[in-house]
Amino acid sequence: MLRDYKPLAARLLQAGSGYAQPTQVLPERISVDDAAQQVMTDFRSITAIIILSGDSVDEAHRRMLQRGVRLLLVVDQDRHVVGVITARDILGEKPLQIITQRGLRREELLVRDIMTSLERLEVLDYAEVRVAKVGHIVSTLQGLSRQHAVVVERDAAGKQTVRGVFSATQIARQLGIAIVSSEIAHTFSEIETQLAR
Repeated sequence: MLRDYKPLAARLLQAGSGYAQPTQVLPERISVDDAAQQVMTDFRSITAIIILSGDSVDEAHRRMLQRGVRLLLVVDQDRHVVGVITARDILGEKPLQIITQRGLRREELLVRDIMTSLERLEVLDYAEVRVAKVGHIVSTLQGLSRQHAVVVERDAAGKQTVRGVFSATQIARQLGIAIVSSEIAHTFSEIETQLAR
């Protein structure tokens, strides 16, 4: 049966070869009236960057820098989401508070020490996101005083799966607004100022 199939030619891999990765092409320019899905990082199209809760905070920071993201999903050994950690968590005052309280060295600080755990992680429902506009997401992020919003999708039994994430910085970039500061209040006031023009 295999006589009808000619073998393919095999060659050596060239030095410096990269590898294919899923990509999601977000539109460069959007308006507040565009569909919210246009500004969501969709984990069906782009791989979520994950970290274990027992990994070091320094490793989480390295991974963020390496992958160019500001939020990691924190997972357990079975790859179930147990929380999130953001650049704001890592670079803010939280690590210093924990280090001081527990008498730790910086390299001993773990993701679980500063992450937002499952019990405190508010999420948006994908069914609502599908019919929302960008303006709804900006308003939601502002109302929650958050830089990011996690989106979950439910199956027929009601079980949640993390489907994607919204980033205030990404939305501002797509709206064509330059973000000067990473502080949430500045981000939203800059968005509102620009939109009022």
